[in-house]
Amino acid sequence: MCLRKRSGYRPPDLINAKIYTGPIPAEREGELAMGGGRSETSALSGTGGGRDVTTTQNSQRPNACCFCWCCCCSCSCLTFRNEEERRKRRRKRISQDTKMETIPNCEACTKPSVEEIRLWSQSFDKLMRNPAGRNVFREFLRTEYSEENMLFWLACEDLKKEINKGTIEEKARSIYEDYISILSPKEVSLDARVREVINRKMQEPAPHTFEDAQLQIYTLMHRDSYPRFLSSSIYKSLIHGGSRTSSES
Repeated sequence: MCLRKRSGYRPPDLINAKIYTGPIPAEREGELAMGGGRSETSALSGTGGGRDVTTTQNSQRPNACCFCWCCCCSCSCLTFRNEEERRKRRRKRISQDTKMETIPNCEACTKPSVEEIRLWSQSFDKLMRNPAGRNVFREFLRTEYSEENMLFWLACEDLKKEINKGTIEEKARSIYEDYISILSPKEVSLDARVREVINRKMQEPAPHTFEDAQLQIYTLMHRDSYPRFLSSSIYKSLIHGGSRTSSES
C-alpha cells in the first residue's frame, strides 16, 4: 500500500466504509476453492518419491494505485477546501453576531504612495512588509469573512517581540484560545500535523510557538486570497485613484 501513515488523518472515502457481506461472484468461487487465487501443480518423479511443486500468483490483483492517487489528490486540496467551508460557516456566524469589536481596524501607518501601491502587485511579500498594504489587504479579507487569518499572523508577529516569560505565556494562551481552539469563532484553518506541534509547544510557550502555523496561514493567504485581492475593486480603486491624483498634480 503506497499510502503514508498520517497522524489523526482518515481518508474521507473510508470514514463511512462498510464491509461487503453479500454473495460471492461465481467467477471468484473457483479461485477461493483453489486456495485464495493461487494454482498449484504437483508431480511425483523418480523412485525416491521426490515432489516438484510449482506455484504461480494470480495475475488479477486489485489496483491500489487508483485509490492512492485519489487519496493523495484529495489531501493536496484539503486545506483550501476546509478554508472555503470555514469561510461559509463564519459568514453565517458573523451575520448573527460579531466578536471583533475590540480589535483595532487598522495599523498606524502613513498614506501609501502610488509607487508603493503598484509594488504590492509584484509580490505578496512586498504587500505584507508594508503596514498600509496589510491594512488594505485586511480590509479585503474582511469582505471575504477571513480577516482572522491576518489577525492571527499579526498576533504571532507581536508574540515574537516579547521577552518577558509571563507575558509570552499570557499572549500564547490568548492566541491559542482565539485562533487555534476549535471552539473559537475565529479559528484558522490548520492541518493535523501543525496542531500537534502547537499542542506540544504549548506545554512551555515561547515566542516562536506558532511559527509553523503562521507560515501555513501566510501561504494560504498568498495562494488563496492574494490573487483575488489584485483583481478586487478595493485594490483597483487605489490604483486608479493614485494615478488620477498624480496626473492632476
